[in-house]
Amino acid sequence: MPHLSWLATRCLPLRVLLDESLPRGLARLLAGHDAVTVVEQGWAGMTNGELLRRASQEFDAFITIDASLPYQQALERFPIGVVLLGAKSNRLADLESLVPAVLSSLTEIGPGELRRVSA
Repeated sequence: MPHLSWLATRCLPLRVLLDESLPRGLARLLAGHDAVTVVEQGWAGMTNGELLRRASQEFDAFITIDASLPYQQALERFPIGVVLLGAKSNRLADLESLVPAVLSSLTEIGPGELRRVSA
């Protein structure tokens, strides 16, 4: 029997969590996925480690603009994919151009993987 990829075992849409520093409007641009923000989850102010632990239980992917996250956390230990955005700012106007690459990353990402998406 062929090995199934992690994504093949997931139901689409993916459950995606956006970090609290990202605008709520970004969630609406992730067409085809169930995206919510950390604030909407009631998880604002959590440490990155606790946030990743909780998110791993309910979400398939976590999107952040926090460039220090990969250096602070051993992401491969968490059963959630992480998409790291690189943009001029966290304003929606500066993030909109990244959406196609983010959507592509979400179709390929696996647990414990980091994908970088930059302008």
